[in-house]
Parts: sequence; structure tokens; C-alpha cells
Amino acid sequence: MTDRTASPRYRAIVLAMLLLVYTFNFLDRQILGILAGPIKAELGLSDTQLGALGGIAFALLYSTLAIPLALLADRTSRTWVITVSLAVWSGFTALCGMAGSFVQLFLCRIGVGVGEAGGVAPSYAVISDYFPAHQRARALSVYSLGIPLGSAGGVLLGGYIAQTVEWRTAFIAVGLMGLFIAPIFRLVVREPARPAQAKDAVPVSAVFGILAAKRSFWLLAVGAACSSMCGYGVAFWLPSLLMRSFALDLVGAGQFLGGLLLIGGVAGVLLGGWLGDRMGNGDRAWYAWVPAVSYVVGMPLFVVGVLSSSVTAAFLLFLIPQALVYVWLGPVLTAVQHLVPAHMRASAAASFLLINNLVGLGLGSWAVGSLSDALTPQFGTEALRYAIVAALGFYLLAGLFMALAGKALRKDWVAQ
Repeated sequence: MTDRTASPRYRAIVLAMLLLVYTFNFLDRQILGILAGPIKAELGLSDTQLGALGGIAFALLYSTLAIPLALLADRTSRTWVITVSLAVWSGFTALCGMAGSFVQLFLCRIGVGVGEAGGVAPSYAVISDYFPAHQRARALSVYSLGIPLGSAGGVLLGGYIAQTVEWRTAFIAVGLMGLFIAPIFRLVVREPARPAQAKDAVPVSAVFGILAAKRSFWLLAVGAACSSMCGYGVAFWLPSLLMRSFALDLVGAGQFLGGLLLIGGVAGVLLGGWLGDRMGNGDRAWYAWVPAVSYVVGMPLFVVGVLSSSVTAAFLLFLIPQALVYVWLGPVLTAVQHLVPAHMRASAAASFLLINNLVGLGLGSWAVGSLSDALTPQFGTEALRYAIVAALGFYLLAGLFMALAGKALRKDWVAQ
């Protein structure tokens, strides 16, 4: 028995609270991108070091701790794990504002990753417990709105505070807001009822063993990792590109990216959920094919936008691909939830996120930053532009893996 019998109103409240927490997840995660300029100037960092702060420092423990924390959530209380995780990552975000060196900031970012490791996979499982199968892609898409909303909030709020006060204050302000939200979440969201077998301890090796035997899991995970390597890398460095190559200030770059994420990002996430439920219910393969088509169509427009010389042209060219590269969230996350029995969902999501984040989040911003440093002797301040163009090729790889995953999903799907 699950809480899918809860009233539609309460399910909406649960989803709204999970969305709020996820918004802070990405606000705290992505705010570093808009603050990269002033941090680089004050602490004397290279693009490679900044890329490490945005990727490796965060992803190192974020990816690896997600599995034991998800297993803990599957065995105990998912809502408590989410609550404590929110408090931890918010506290470390505030501490980022007190860092005085690369090493100190690196350690604080590791702390943010430790906290966020327990937030996402249990949330996927809670949504799957509250919403029936035919509504899950849309529900997970609404939850995934936290990505564009949080990212937009990070660049808008972070850019404004950094320009009007200082970058340290931006970290402290958003961290304290998250600490305020944590107890409210725990009071509002009740732990969903779960099937009787959920009480049985399932070793994470058993969960991963089920997933590892399914071809669709590897194709979805590697495809998502390629997409995230590009997506996180571009998202982290786009504010710096706008300031270096398009002559925008912190506020201007924040407004550009905030508008892009709120229009294109929100539309893409919602479109993906709608298409996933509409087309995937008829043929499970479309849960992978919808993202595949989106990546291939969106990538060339991104390239033209990055190479353009006009701020207005770049914004318009980015809108459509910004939507398309978010389409994967609802369909793919739903598919992963249907590769294992219901009581293993949080652990399955964490296994998927381990691959996605360790490769995509861990290497994306670092790879772009390192390539930018390598190209600087030849291209000067325009090196970052060409580093981003090179990274966009990973969207084509993501499309290929997703296309191959479609047929396998028909065989591997677990109906529940």
C-alpha cells in the first residue's frame, strides 16, 4: 500500500515542497557559476581551478554518498533524510562565503555535495510512492523544474548581491534561507506508506545487480552522463562567457541566464513530462527516444548561439535548445524508476545518479575550464567560447545512447 490514495490536494502540496527543496538544491549548486568572476579576481584562481570547484569538488562525495544515503532512505524515513540533507548543504553553502583560499572553498564545496547527496534520490522515490504510474513523468517533470528555477535564482540573486554588496554575502544569504526551509519541509511532508517488503533490508549490491543486468540502464546512464557533462559544463561557464565575450556585467549576465532558464528551461522540463507520459504509455521506447531527438535538434542551435556576436541573437538562439536539453528529465527519470521493484527505487535512482553525476557533474565544468586554459595562448579571451563549442558535441553522443536505449526499455520495464 502506498500513499497514492492521498487527496490530489495533498499530493500537490507534497510535490510543491519537494520542488522548493530541489530549487534550493540547484540554487546552492549553481550560484558558484555567476560568482566565478569576482571569486577568480579575489582569490587569484585559474579557469581549471574554478572548474574543479564547480565540478570535482562538488561531485566527489555527492555521487558516492548518494547510494548509502538512498539505501538509508529506503530502509528508514525518506523525508528525514531529505530534511537533514537540506540543512547540511545549506550550512556549507553559507560557509563558502567565509572561505579565504582555493583549498577552503574546495572543502566547503565538498560539504555542499555531501549534503545534496541525500536530497534527490529519496525525492524521486517519494514522488513515485505518491503518484500512479501514468502520472509519474509529469510529476517528476514538475519536480525537475527545480533545476531551471534554482539555477535561475542562483544567477539572478547571486549576480545582484555580488554586484551590490559582495560575493561572500550571496553565499551566506542563500545558505541561511535553506536552513529556514528545512524544518518547514519536515512538518508539512509526511512519510509515504510503502509496500510491506520495503521493511526488508535490500543490499545495495542486489539493487545494482538488477540494474547492471539491464542494457537499458547502462544506455540511459551513459547517455545522461554525456548530456550532463555538457549541460553542467556550459551552465557553469556561460556567465563567464557572457562577461568575457559579450561584455555584460554580473547583473546583466544574471538577467540573461535567468530569463533563458525561466523561459526555455521551464518549457523544456514540462514538455518532456507531457511527451513522456503521452508517448511512453503507448510504447516504453519513447521514454528514451524523446530525449534522443531533443539532443540532436538542439545542439546545432547552441553552437550558433555561442559563436554569435550579438547578445540579442544569442538569447534567441539559446531559447529553443535550452528547452530541448531539459526534455530528458521527466522521461528518463521515470524509466529508471521502472527498472526495479518499488521498494528499491531510491537506491536505483542513486545508482543512476552515481554514473550521471560522477562523469557529468564531476568532469563537465573542469573539462571546459581546462580546455579554456589550454586554448588561451591561441585565442586569448575568446578561448572559453571555443571550449564551450567543443563540449557541445557531447549532446550528439547523448542522443546516440538514448536512441539505442529505446528498444531495450521495452524488455526491461517493470510495471508497478
